[in-house]
Amino acid sequence: MSRPIGIFDSGLGGLTVVRAIRRRLPAESIVYFGDTARVPYGIKSGRTVTRFAIEDCEFLCRHDPKFIVAACNTASAAALAALEERFTMPLCGVIEPGAAEAVRAGGGRPIGVIATEATVASGAYRRAILGLAPDATVLEQACPLLVPLVEEGRSAGDRIVRLALRQYLAPMQQAEVATLVLGCTHYPLLGDAIADILGPGVHLVDSAEAVAGEVASRLAADGAAETGGPGDVRFFVSDNPQRFRDVGTRFLGEPIGPVSLVAPEDFFAASPATPARAEDVS
Repeated sequence: MSRPIGIFDSGLGGLTVVRAIRRRLPAESIVYFGDTARVPYGIKSGRTVTRFAIEDCEFLCRHDPKFIVAACNTASAAALAALEERFTMPLCGVIEPGAAEAVRAGGGRPIGVIATEATVASGAYRRAILGLAPDATVLEQACPLLVPLVEEGRSAGDRIVRLALRQYLAPMQQAEVATLVLGCTHYPLLGDAIADILGPGVHLVDSAEAVAGEVASRLAADGAAETGGPGDVRFFVSDNPQRFRDVGTRFLGEPIGPVSLVAPEDFFAASPATPARAEDVS
């Protein structure tokens, strides 16, 4: 039996990464864990986010993944180094691939980043971009209202969404950024509104697509890519599987099948080798 790709996020946003990887690598099986009991990560301390990310990976390790993706920008910024130190399988986050795409597309002009408060505070995108292009001008903007608005089901055409976006994007317009990194996996769902406000001259970088390319190239280099029939996706959450199914369809772009609820006593207390007791909600 083939080993899956493990993907974790604080909740729903990582489903945009699942969607991109499924398009790029349709033969791969995926195990997805959404830590919906503790969402959002973006307003928590780096120490707390690191602890959560380690626990998320320990849960995924029960499924023997060949690769783990930290699909949460906040976890990628705060915890990726700790994860790489603790776990032996290949890992990647969403920061480095997104930064590399921004530099490629930027053409030497200012690069903007919109993200959660924790991701901006970490400076992870700035460091990654300047590591590739030391002379780049990088402008970062925290957008704390966007994740709850998206998770409420508000769309790119919603009046409140557009009011928030106009305020958050005003500094980007003033700086005349050429490239804008959507530094949270929720933000691609608002991509049409962001593009409309900034105008056609600004290139939007969707980190999910960049991550899919990174995973594909690393699996190919390791000779670990699947070439057979279509892979499956198994979904696990730490709270409210029905809401995950209902709202998550917007992120995944297709209906979501059964979602297994991982009880807190299994997820937070059990050892990585102990199978989770799960309740399927179909």
